[in-house]
Amino acid sequence: MEKTQNNKAWFLVLPVLVLVAFSAVLPLMTVVNYSVNDTFGNNEFFWTGLEWFEEMVTSDRLWDAFGRQMLFSGIILLIQIPLGIFIALNMPKSGFWASFCLVLMALPLLIPFNVVGTIWQIFGRVDIGLLGHTLAAMGIDYNYTNDPLDAWITVVVMDVWHWTSLVALLCYAGLQSIPQAYYQAARIDQATRWSVFRYIELPKMKGVLLIAILLRFMDSFMIYTEPFVVTGGGPGSATTFLSIDLAKMATGQFDLGPAAAFSLMYFLVILLISWVFYTVMVNMDREDAK
Repeated sequence: MEKTQNNKAWFLVLPVLVLVAFSAVLPLMTVVNYSVNDTFGNNEFFWTGLEWFEEMVTSDRLWDAFGRQMLFSGIILLIQIPLGIFIALNMPKSGFWASFCLVLMALPLLIPFNVVGTIWQIFGRVDIGLLGHTLAAMGIDYNYTNDPLDAWITVVVMDVWHWTSLVALLCYAGLQSIPQAYYQAARIDQATRWSVFRYIELPKMKGVLLIAILLRFMDSFMIYTEPFVVTGGGPGSATTFLSIDLAKMATGQFDLGPAAAFSLMYFLVILLISWVFYTVMVNMDREDAK
């Protein structure tokens, strides 16, 4: 006997679909229109085809920004993932201090992006900032507005301070889901701390670690507000990442056609990376289910 399906639930989802179409699909179609046309104002468009895409693909400016973006995301993952695992492993498992640590770790995540940038912009200033003034008093020549290395260190440390908590909280949730029987068996077998981590904790954190890597890569790959507030993309173009370069192209130079093509390529790269991570996660779930 075939079961009849009740499709009335779609009426509850319909308002959400309409909202998504209005807020996402329509702007996307506008960007697509700008990417294949040129305009001189007055809502007049001239067909250019794939000219803007060809210009962006062969642009040294785009590839330089892409290289800086990939380097930044790689550094962020290499620091935050091991650091987040280390913090999660050393957090209390229960009691008052566990709750205290969870609240403390969540605080940086509640601060808006522009406020984070403002905090570190003031914090790193040599004249009034605690960090900049302390380093100057120690004889260290630190100036993130003039030195590219100092600017990079400031932006990386700022992002580590802001987002390592997310990785730690996800890893902590994964650790909390491990039954105590695993640890009891390890104690009976006199397993070392490294063996417990390698064969019990790390496999159980595999799923949340993939989520953490995906979230942190995507967020770092699209970072804009914090480095823009702190360095403005400088000194020179040292911290001009893809999002900052795109904003300068669209709103600063008003090159809407190249900026639209740039943004679509940016979107496709992010979509491709998300699909790769999703495929890996699905395959891992299938292997675990066997």
